[in-house]
Order: sequence, then C-alpha cells, then structure tokens
Amino acid sequence: MPTHVLNGLAVALGIGCIQLLFGVFAGPHVAQLAVSGAVYASLADLPDTPGRSWRRVLSAAAGGTLSAWLISLLMPMPQLVGIGIAVITFTAMMTLVWGPRAGPVSFAPLLAIVFTMGQPRAHDTLQMVAWNAAGALAYLLWSQIAVSALQRRYRSLVLANAIGATVQLLQSRANLLEAVGDRADTSGRLQDWILNEAALAERLQAARDLLFAASDTPRARRETALLLHTIELRDILLASQLDIGLLGADEQGRQLRHCLAERLRQMGDELDAMQAALRGAPIAAVTPREACTVSSLFGTVDLAADDTRGRLLPALVNRVLHLQRDLDQMQALLRGGEPQLQLSREELRQFVGPEGWPLVALRAHATLQSPVLRHALRAALALATAYYVALVLPWASHTQWLVLSVAVVLRGNLGQTLARRNARVLGTIAGCVLVMLLAQVPSTAFMGLVFLVAVGLAHSFAVERYLVTAVAATVMALLQAHLAQPGSGFPIAERMADTVLGALLAWGFSYVLPSWERRNLPLTIARGLQALQDYARHSLQSLDAAGAVAQRLARRQAYDALAALAATLQRSAAEPASVRPPVQELALLLDHGQRLMAHLSVLRLMLARSSEELDRPEATAALQAASEALNAALAASPPPAAEASATPGIGIGIEIGLEHLPAEPPTQALLPWLLWRLQVTVHDARVTGVAASRALASLAAR
Repeated sequence: MPTHVLNGLAVALGIGCIQLLFGVFAGPHVAQLAVSGAVYASLADLPDTPGRSWRRVLSAAAGGTLSAWLISLLMPMPQLVGIGIAVITFTAMMTLVWGPRAGPVSFAPLLAIVFTMGQPRAHDTLQMVAWNAAGALAYLLWSQIAVSALQRRYRSLVLANAIGATVQLLQSRANLLEAVGDRADTSGRLQDWILNEAALAERLQAARDLLFAASDTPRARRETALLLHTIELRDILLASQLDIGLLGADEQGRQLRHCLAERLRQMGDELDAMQAALRGAPIAAVTPREACTVSSLFGTVDLAADDTRGRLLPALVNRVLHLQRDLDQMQALLRGGEPQLQLSREELRQFVGPEGWPLVALRAHATLQSPVLRHALRAALALATAYYVALVLPWASHTQWLVLSVAVVLRGNLGQTLARRNARVLGTIAGCVLVMLLAQVPSTAFMGLVFLVAVGLAHSFAVERYLVTAVAATVMALLQAHLAQPGSGFPIAERMADTVLGALLAWGFSYVLPSWERRNLPLTIARGLQALQDYARHSLQSLDAAGAVAQRLARRQAYDALAALAATLQRSAAEPASVRPPVQELALLLDHGQRLMAHLSVLRLMLARSSEELDRPEATAALQAASEALNAALAASPPPAAEASATPGIGIGIEIGLEHLPAEPPTQALLPWLLWRLQVTVHDARVTGVAASRALASLAAR
C-alpha cells in the first residue's frame, strides 16, 4: 500500500472515531462541530516522526481554531467578514516563509473559515469554537497514536518510495544512453531530468526525515544503510552519462551504448524487486551474475583492436562495478546482513529537514520583492473579493464555497494555478455526478460512511494526484452540508457554479502582484554556483569523519540548488512570453551544471580508493591546482571574453578527445585517469561559469 494511502486511511479512521465518540456522548450536531476541528487539524498529519508530527498538527489545530473564533465573532456583521478573511489569509500565507513543510499548516485556517461560515447561525459562538477545538485536540491525540503505531511501516514505505524513484531514474538513464541524434536534444534530456530528479530528491528527503531521525535499532540501522546506498546510486547514475559522446554514433557506438543500457535495465529490475520486498512481497532469490569485465559487457561488439574507444571501456565497466557493488550490499542488507554505517546517528540527523518556526525567517520577506509576501497579499485580496462577490450572487446561501474554490486554486505561481484550476473544475463536475448517484440511497449512516471515505481520499491524494482530491473534496463538502442541514438537499448546481467562478477568480488574481520566476533567478543562479563551488572544494579533499559529513551536506545542497533552478525553468513555461526567462541559456547552465556534478562524483569515487598512486606529490599538486581553477571558474564574476566566446551550444558539450585518454585501464594506472578527469572537470566548470554569466546577462537585458 502506498504511503499516502496508508496515511489517508489513518486520517479517515481517526475522524470516524472522533465523530462516533462525540456523537454518542454529545449528539450529532456537536459531532459535526468536532469533526470540523478534526478535519482542519488533520491537514498537517503526514507520514513523519511522532516528535515532528505533533508540532505540526498542533500548529494546524491552533491556527484553525483561532480562525474559526475570529470568523464566528464577525458573522453577525457580514460586511466585516471579508476583512477578517483577508487578515487570516494573509497571516496564513506568510507562514510559507518556512518552506513547503508549512503548506498544510497554512491551509488549516482557510479551511476553518469555510467550515465556520457553513455552520447554522443558531450555534452559540463560544460553544461552537469550543467543540471545534475539542475535536482538533482529540485528533492531535489520535495522530500521535496513529503515527507511533505506523512508524515502522512508514519507514519501510518511504524507503521503498526512494528506491522506486531510483528505478525510474535508472530506466530513464538507460533510455538516454541509447539516444543519439535528434533523440538526444537538450530539451528532452532536461525535461526528463527535471521530472525524475525532482521525484527522487523529494522521496530521498522524506526517507531521510524518517530514517535518520529514528532510534538506533538493528532494523533502523539496516534501513538507514539501504537509504545511504540508494543515495550513492544516484551519484553513480548521474556519472553514467559522462563520456558517452566519445563512443560515437556509428554502428559500433550504438552497440556499445545498447550494452550499457541493457545492464542498467537489469539492475533496475533488481532494484524494483527490492522495493517490492520492502512493501511486503517475498524477497526475490539472488540470481548468480556473471563477473563484469570488458569482454562480458561489450564482448558482442566487434570493435577493431586499434579503435581508440577501447581505452574508454574499462572506465565504463568500472562504473558498472560500482553500481553492482552497491546493489550486492543492498541485497545482503535485505536478507538481514549487518550494516556498516560510516556516519553516527547524530551525524545523520544533520540531514533531516529543518523543524520549528523561527520568527527571524520573516525578516527576509519584509519586502515586496519577496514572492511569499506578494502571494500573501494576492491571496488575501482574492479571498476577500470572492466573499464580497458571493454576497451579491443569486445563489449566495453558500458563500464559503466560492471562498474555498479560490483558496484551493490560487497557488504561488501561474503554472500551478492553471493545473489546479483545470483539476478543480473537472473534479467538481465528477464529484457532483457522484453525489447525485449517492443521493439515491437515503441513509444517514451510509452518507456518514461515504463522508469519511471522502475525507481519507482527499487527504491521501492532495499532493500525489489533486484530481482525486478535487472529486473527494466535492463529495465531502456536499455531504457535510447535507448532514449539518438534512432538509437543505444537495445544492449541486450551486456547487458547480461556485467552483467555476472561483477558478476564474483565482486565475485572474494570478496576475495581481505576480511573482514571475525571472525575479529571483539571479539569486537562484548565484546560489547554484556557490553550492557547486562548495561541493567541488569538498570533493577534492582527503576526508576525515567530520569532512565526510561536510562533503555529503555540500553534495545535497548542490543537488538541491540545481533542482531549484530546474523547477524554476519548468514553472516558467506557463508564464507569458514577455516575462519568460531565457530558456536556452538556462538549459545550457543546467546541462553543464549537471555534468559538473557527475565529474565531481567520479572524482570523489576515485579519491575514496586507498591507492598509493594518489598519495604522490604529483596527484596532490594536481588536486590543489584543480581546486583553485574550479573555485575561479565558478566565481560570481563574469569570465574573460575569450572564454565566453568559446561557449558551446546547447547539447552534449565539448568532450576531451579519445586520443587524450590514458592508454592503461584505471585498475592498472589510476593517476593518469585522475589527471585526465581533473582536466575535463575544470573545462566543464569553466563552461558552467560562462553559461551562468550569459544567463545573467540575458536576464539583465530583458
């Protein structure tokens, strides 16, 4: 069962228990009030550790309850409710300064507004808010019970998710290895990389947050070791594309690529079996594997004895051996092998995502240049406008629905808003049709059961597949209104009209105080260069225990920086052409930034070997010179005009020719390969710096 589905089931079960408990002891009306509090508190109940979970659920419960209290006080004065909505929305959206982890917490006050406005006016204000708070606190208690009980299962599933994303990345790398000519264009490679890398980065961090924060038990150590091997696989997979251009595009070159791609696909099948085992499937039997050598991997290719491509094949085999070594160790761990962790539990916790809500984070966003502040102002204006528009509509009996439609559609950027707009409208139509069918079963108990199922589905797929959430949320809203006031029927036509109008309002307000992606690109590029610079410095050093942690942190920051730049480029595709950033220049920067990361990963693996060759003064001097050259190439200052004029176009980039490859394989003479790799790395670092300068110049010229 996927993690998000298991989490959704736990949420639905908890809300069902709260509804039953309050219904038995206080009656159905009180149960509905308590369920409202439980639902907005449950938004922050995601797969996490108990310590992190209770803080987030408590924050959502507190924000939702305060929001419900303020709106209930203003309800007797309808003209002031819109002002209250604007204040609450602005405050809630400003919590996004703490990053994506604040997203569910930020939406709890908005959902509380909707629930409060939907309650019958006969309720006493303090009593209503008190029951909301009681339901929210009851859910807080439930969430701690559930997250503690499911902790081991959550850890297994998030690890399986990370391995599954690695399988997808491995398969895409295999396809890319065989891509030549038009199939290898940069736009296709970039899009593929963005999607796969973004999915893997998200799942790796989710796994880090759960596994690295776990208590030090034998099971936790094995799972942690599996995750560390998965992270290493990501590095080697990134390096698998290096030097492939040297194989050429003739028949022999295509065959060599195919051999590599097939071996990667076989490894992908092994990884896929591992992630299935973590989900509960039987552990697959280990199939004896032929030793990986040049002849076993490339023996089917008829390569002439004097073909210089033969020099590269041992290095490619070496990368396959690194992958196989990690896979073998992961197989052993799955069968109960003893893990060998290089980092302590305290060191691992440095890689866990940040927690807490430091107020100092607000200081950097106290300017209209801040996308968070602009979105907060935009959302406050949009939701207040939706409320006042709803007051004058002929179907104004459910003003909260128009407010809700705007709240769920309006996102921080235009691309996400457009995607939400379409999914919301389609989901509402489907949900209304489903409710019309459900209405044929006139049973309050049945309606209550369907409501709980809708709550679980809406929670489960809010991130994974919003269209499902939109359908479930529509069913949930219509049933909740019906259960609160059974005589009111099912206002389906009104619901559909509110959704369409709300989607249009959200779309229109996307152009109010817009945060076009180009605004923050200079800072994003600068951070990317700095992160690459830091990782380059750590990659070329001999490391002690503390240095190993610093290197891993630098590597993660470099990956995150490139992913942020890629995500910016992807989001900007939906923006008007007049404000869109320079796609070609940014694609070039991403292409070479990724290649530079791959070079650094190969160098890191070389230096990790205990080899007397690499302890020579010649190697030390070369590493020092390369480190200084990399630092200069990735500096913020523009490169000389001579270097800028040599910038290659979009594509694979410049490869150092085959004639420069060392004659001996790396297993026999590692130092020449190190010197050659340093030369290529410095070259690509200079090209990356030039690409960054050109991107910045293009941004400044527009």
